This record gives sequence, structure tokens and C-alpha cells, in this order.
Amino acid sequence: MSDSAGEIAPEALADRIESRRQVALLDVRNREEVDAWRIDGPSVESVNVPYMKFLGAQATGGVEELVDPEESYVVVCPRGEASAEVAAMLTDAGVDAVNLAGGMHGWARVYRRQRIARDATTATVYQYHRPASGCLGYLVVSGEEALVVDPLRVFADRYAADAEADGASVEHVLDTHVHADHFSGLRRVAEATGAATHLSETAAGRGVTYEVETVADGDRIHLGDHTIEVLSTPGHTTGAMSLCVDDLLLSGDSLFLDGAPRPDLQQGDESAPEFARTLHETLTERLAPLPDETVVAPGHVPPGTEPADDGTYTARLGDLRERLAVFAESRKAFVERVLESMGAPPANFERIIAANLGRETVAEDDTFELELGPNNCAVTAE
Repeated sequence: MSDSAGEIAPEALADRIESRRQVALLDVRNREEVDAWRIDGPSVESVNVPYMKFLGAQATGGVEELVDPEESYVVVCPRGEASAEVAAMLTDAGVDAVNLAGGMHGWARVYRRQRIARDATTATVYQYHRPASGCLGYLVVSGEEALVVDPLRVFADRYAADAEADGASVEHVLDTHVHADHFSGLRRVAEATGAATHLSETAAGRGVTYEVETVADGDRIHLGDHTIEVLSTPGHTTGAMSLCVDDLLLSGDSLFLDGAPRPDLQQGDESAPEFARTLHETLTERLAPLPDETVVAPGHVPPGTEPADDGTYTARLGDLRERLAVFAESRKAFVERVLESMGAPPANFERIIAANLGRETVAEDDTFELELGPNNCAVTAE
């Protein structure tokens, strides 16, 4: 067998997927691993053949019989080791195959930035996207000042550098709620930049152990030539909030492009019905009345979602009101549907929440491993 086959970098694979080029993905992990967390996209066709099957076929000959010999594959495994072996086997057998460098761990380190297309008079807003989990964050720039919204700890060094490239410094950093699916970069960004940290009063009231400047419904954050309005949008958590940036709504985890957030991550299943009722009120009474042309930019997007024409994961509120069930169904029907479709919670969510409140210290090397996998902060798509 050849010592190695060709490989593709995770960023290059992301380029392929975002440009809608066809990708044939050969996933050699176990079925359970694939079902829990996979690489997806509108142009991705994935086949699962576990690594052990290739070892067996190698012993008897005929590894090419496990795949379509006319296809060109990107082979993936957890860390890029088993998949490198499989790619080499297939290459030796005359099948076109390359290895995904770093496997799913490498894929989890991809972090993309795209400017949201808007009028020249509005603040400049960049959307960050982590394809591996669907987490979205934002950099808002006005003049020489910048605000970071929902930063990820593992990418905490990115935001200040990107703001500086736009001639701005980070003056504010804000989490829309206490996150349960990933480690927040709130404090890391503030430590590196001297920025003021913000949480809602209610979020901070959950027992935050570090210094923050709290904001409440109707408060305004002044940024360069613009004013950003705070909108309380509870339901996913008691302290969830959204930000109105001109005609853009940074909705955090209060409204997604395909539905609603889950209501059980703060106080568990017993309180989930109450949180779901609050969420219905938030969606139908606080967000629905906003203008049709409001552009919704959420905190998460399901992996594999096709972006808007400008390459971002955004949508007009008017369009969401037309296609999402929550805006037309009764509170009772909404609560029943949400409670029936929550699914498994994010991995390690209790420990992640404790760390984001400052109650537990998690080593830098551990944060990446603990938050691997899908975020699972949403209920089943509508």
C-alpha cells in the first residue's frame, strides 16, 4: 500500500461546499458517530463505510468494491488518521480519493467570516460561521469602534484582528444569553482588548461570578455613529436578548431561520413548558410586530443550511413569518410541538454553562474537545 494519498485542508473543503461544488464524502467512522455529527451541505453526498470494513476488504482484496469506483471521494474520520489509510487503499485500487486533513477535529477548527450585505448608511456587520456546529457570531463596526456578539472562546483572537483590519478597536463584547453549547469568548475578548463586557440583567442574575455591565430591555449601546437597541427575548433562557442594529435583528437563540430554540437547558424538563410559553410570547408579541424588511441574523444555523445570496445565514422577518409555524399557531399547539421535538441536549451542556457563568474553570486544551459535535440548541426544524 502507498504511504499516503493526497489530502484536502478543512478550509478548502468549506470553500467547495460554500461554492456549491459537488462533494462526495466517504465517512469511515462508526454509524453512531455519523448520526450524531456529520459534515453536510446542499451539494454534499455522503456515504458511510466504517474503517473496519476497509481493513477486512484489504485482507481479501477488493476495497474498490465498497465504493463507487468512478466517484472522487473526500475521506473523513475523527482525526484524519484512519481516513488517510482508507484514502491510500482506494488510491492504490485506482479510485480517486483524498483525505480530509485533521478529520472532524480539523473541520471543527474552520471559522468563516462574511459581510452581511446592507445599505451603505448602516453599520458594517460581519457574520462568523462555524460549519462544524452551526454557531454564528457577529462583529459590528461603526467608525473606529466595534462590538463583538456571541464570540467563541476557541476563536477569541480573531475578532480584534478583524476589527483592526477595518480600522476599529473592540469597545464592547456581548453574549445574547448564557450559552449551553459552546464556551463563550466574552471574557477572553475583553481581556485582550479592554472592551466592556455585557450580559442582560437576568442572565447575570443566574450567578455570574465575574464583572459585567448589565443591560436591560430598551437600553442602548452607543457604537461610533450608531445606536444599538437591546430587546429582551426570553424563552430559550430567562436572560436571552436580541439586538436591533438599524434594520438588522441579531436574534441570538431566540429565533432561528428554521424554527425555535429549545426551552429546557436552563432549568430542565420540569420548567420547559413554562419557558416554551414565554418563548411563544416572545416570538409572537415581541418579534413578529417588527417590520417585514427586518433582516434576522440568528445565533445558530443547522449544518448544511444553504446561505442567502450574499453568503450569510440571514432571512427577512416577513419571509419567516410566512413559513414558520410558530407565527400562526396557538400557544398551546406551539408548546406541545416544542416539547415533543427537543431531542438530545448539547454535549457537556451543564459543564459548559457552569464555565460560562464563571463557576468552573476549564483548561484551554479541554474546551475544544468538550464542545465538539452539534449544538442541539434548537427543536426539530419546522
